[in-house]
Amino acid sequence: MTTRRTTRRPTRQQQAVADMLGQAGGFASAQAVHTRLREAGEAVGLATVYRTLQALAEAGEVDVLRTDEGEAVYRACEPGHHHHLVCRSCGRTVEVEGPAVERWTDRVAAEHGFTEVTHTLEIFGTCRTCATARPR
Repeated sequence: MTTRRTTRRPTRQQQAVADMLGQAGGFASAQAVHTRLREAGEAVGLATVYRTLQALAEAGEVDVLRTDEGEAVYRACEPGHHHHLVCRSCGRTVEVEGPAVERWTDRVAAEHGFTEVTHTLEIFGTCRTCATARPR
């Protein structure tokens, strides 16, 4: 017996969450997305925002990372495997490729007999703008 996979269209609220995240530009928490939606006059519950962001992350349509405080933040990203360089001050994010990281990951996994390995790499620092804005 074969099952047919159906693709459901997003609800108006789910589409509003995805659109707002796309407009955010950088990483944003579910709370921040919810606040922006309310400010824009969208009636979307916080639970819907959380569920939608989680579903988008599971589908690979958004990236998610944990802040130093442990909060999940989300960002609409380009498709394909990549890493992030994130400013601790302003949140500016640059997508970067890391061929050396990919080779290292493959080598370490093989040395230990692991297969089907995935990984994430987030690099945090201070961008040039924030670094030059600091008083000396």
